[in-house]
Amino acid sequence: MTFDRRKFLITGAGSVALAASGVMGAPWIRRAHAAEFTYKVGTDLPASHPLNTRIQEAADAIRKETDGRMEIRLFPNNQLGGDPDMFAQLRAGALEFFTLSGVNALSALVPKTAISGVGFAFKDYNQVFSALDGELGAHLRGLINKAGLEVQDKIWDNGFRQITSSVKPIATPGDLKGMKIRVPPGRVWISLFRALSAAPTSISFNEVYSSLQTRVVEGQENALAVIDSAKLFEVQKYCSMTSHMWDGFWFLGNRNAWQKLPSSVRDVVSRHLNAHAMKQREDVARLNASLQKDLEAKGLVFNRPNIDAFRDVLKKGGFYAEMQKTFGDEEWSLLEKVTGKLA
Repeated sequence: MTFDRRKFLITGAGSVALAASGVMGAPWIRRAHAAEFTYKVGTDLPASHPLNTRIQEAADAIRKETDGRMEIRLFPNNQLGGDPDMFAQLRAGALEFFTLSGVNALSALVPKTAISGVGFAFKDYNQVFSALDGELGAHLRGLINKAGLEVQDKIWDNGFRQITSSVKPIATPGDLKGMKIRVPPGRVWISLFRALSAAPTSISFNEVYSSLQTRVVEGQENALAVIDSAKLFEVQKYCSMTSHMWDGFWFLGNRNAWQKLPSSVRDVVSRHLNAHAMKQREDVARLNASLQKDLEAKGLVFNRPNIDAFRDVLKKGGFYAEMQKTFGDEEWSLLEKVTGKLA
C-alpha cells in the first residue's frame, strides 16, 4: 500500500467540511459496523466451482439485506478439513454451515438420503429435480431435521457423474471389471461399482488428484465441472459419459447456531440461499453444455457408452432389488414415482 499525502489532505478536508455541516451526524446515513452474527460455511470443492461462487453471492446479499448483522464467511476447497472433519465440526457447533452430498458422509447419519444416488436411476435433470424439489426431497429433509440438523429447501447441483480413467475408456460394463476406481466414502458408491465388478476405493476428495497422479487408483468419477475445476484432466486420459449417478449438496446448518438467529434474519438467509441454489443449478447446466469441448481441448478423450447395458447388468444382478430393501418401500416408492419402475 502507498501513502498519498495529497489524497489524504483532500479527504481530510472533505471530512471536516462534512462534520461542520452536520452531515456526518445525519441519522439517514448507513454506517458500517461489525456483524452481530458471523458464521462459517465449509465446502469441499474448488473456489471457482459454481457452488462456491453462488454461495459467496448469497452471503453478500444476506449481509447487505441484514444491514451487516449477518456475515457468512466461505471456506472452499477443504480449507477446514475433509468432509468427515467438517461434518463433525458442523454437528459439534464449530462450523455453522456445511454443504454435503446426501450420498456421502450425510448418509452415515441419515442413511436414506443416499437414495438420490442410486446408480442409473435418473434419466435426466427433469427427473432429478421433480423428485428432490417434490415429495422425495420433502421426505428426506424431514429425516435430516429429525437427526438434529437444519437443512435448506433447495438442493445444490453437483451434476451427473462421469467416469474418467488413465488406462482405457469405459464402453461396456465389462470394461469396469477389476478397475481400481476412486469413489467418495459412501455405501451407494461401493455397492454400485462392486455390482459392476470394479474395485472401488474410498478416498477423500482432497486426495483424489494425488491418488490418480501416483496411480493408487486408475480412475475416478465426478461431474464435468469438478473434473475441470479440480484439473483432473491433467492426470486422466479418458472420460466416459456414463451419467451413472446424480449427486447434489444439501445446505446444512447447526441447529443451535440456526436457532440463535432472529426469525427475520433466518428468513433472509433461507430466501437468498435457496434462490442462489436455483441459479447455481442453471450455472452447472450451462457448464455441462460447454465443458466437453473445453476438456477435449485439454486432452481428455470422450466416449458415450450404451447406458441400457449397464442398467440391464444391475437389474439382472439384483442391484435394484437390494437397493429397495436398503432404503425401504416408502422411499423406493417415492423414487419410482418419478423414475418409473427400477427393481
